[in-house]
Amino acid sequence: MMTKKRIHGGEVVQICILWIVTLIFLFPFLISVLMALKSKQDTAKGILTWPSHIEWSNFTQAIEKANIFASMRNSIVVTVLAVVVTLFASSMAGYAIARNYKNKHFKFYEALMIAAQMIPFQSLMIPIYKMYKQLGWMNTIPGAALLIGAMNMPFAIMMIIGFVRSLPIELEEAAELEGCNRFQIFFKIIFPLLRPVLATVTILDALWTWNEVNISILILQKNEVKTIPLQQYVFFGEHSADYNMAFAAAIISMIPIVIFFIVAQKNIIAGMTAGAVKG
Repeated sequence: MMTKKRIHGGEVVQICILWIVTLIFLFPFLISVLMALKSKQDTAKGILTWPSHIEWSNFTQAIEKANIFASMRNSIVVTVLAVVVTLFASSMAGYAIARNYKNKHFKFYEALMIAAQMIPFQSLMIPIYKMYKQLGWMNTIPGAALLIGAMNMPFAIMMIIGFVRSLPIELEEAAELEGCNRFQIFFKIIFPLLRPVLATVTILDALWTWNEVNISILILQKNEVKTIPLQQYVFFGEHSADYNMAFAAAIISMIPIVIFFIVAQKNIIAGMTAGAVKG
């Protein structure tokens, strides 16, 4: 005979708290959708009022005014390049630090990676701007991608260090006995085993890069190289602001990264768990 599972008072409280937190996080998204679908007259009545009719022209005008498709292409290119740079450099750096943790120099590098995550980008803006100006990398998508990838590396390196330390070193010792050099050991043995943590790094870096503003606004100043976040500013002038078109553009810009996140979200938990730092 089937027995009904009793729900205790503590479980009810937990469920209620989860629903409340979920609604809090979804509330800004609801406002964005409502604002994108409303006319200026409906917006004047209140932010949370339901639109009297759906203003689809907000989307078409936003696409034209912000040059959405060109900006989205730039964002995709910057994101892909930045993620590739981060994965390539951080995987090797993380492996080297993890396997030489007794060396005082590599201990210093690990401490440096931790400290680098606490340095605000604003303190680096002037020297970076001068350096890029001298190198001729201003208003170049590869230049912006290289800098964004470098800024994402400290977090990625720390995750990879923790993951590599959980791998048995006997695998490398056996490969070394077979005549493999250090590069062959890394690319043939270690790199394939890094797949879970690299998947997590890829997802998180893609999300961060897609929404990145500080570096883009410093490096990408010409319209033809601007990314999606920068084009949000075209809807706000000195004496006017078109919130409806701005929110419509924001909704459009969310679509690629939301789809990417939904498809890849299962890898985040697995990779974060696998890449957890072990003592």
